[in-house]
Amino acid sequence: QVQVVESGGGWVQAGGSLRLSCTASGLTFDHYAMGWFRQAPGKEREGVSCISQSGGSTNYGDSVKGRFTISRDNAEKVLYLQMNDLKPEDTAMYYCAATWSAMWNTCRPPAYGYWGQGTQVTVSS
Repeated sequence: QVQVVESGGGWVQAGGSLRLSCTASGLTFDHYAMGWFRQAPGKEREGVSCISQSGGSTNYGDSVKGRFTISRDNAEKVLYLQMNDLKPEDTAMYYCAATWSAMWNTCRPPAYGYWGQGTQVTVSS
């Protein structure tokens, strides 16, 4: 049974930083591309950043480029999202997801099959 679990969310003031972590069990971690997604109230879920199985290729949403960094440690089977210079518009539930689809780099939710329950990030102005 695949289980994806996010951690590291919280409350932070604008300009601050947070690091999210994600673990995925029940699958061969380095066989799966991974992604971070977010959903704010009343909005659709959107791709934040995605990373290839090896970690050698990444993709970022325009709104987070230069501020967020995705990485993975395949030995420890952990996915990270370092978020710097956070803005109030970054407030959302953040989800980790896994896929072995070749469409992983679209960073679109339909391409990802295994999802966590999410971790809340709140940025105050």
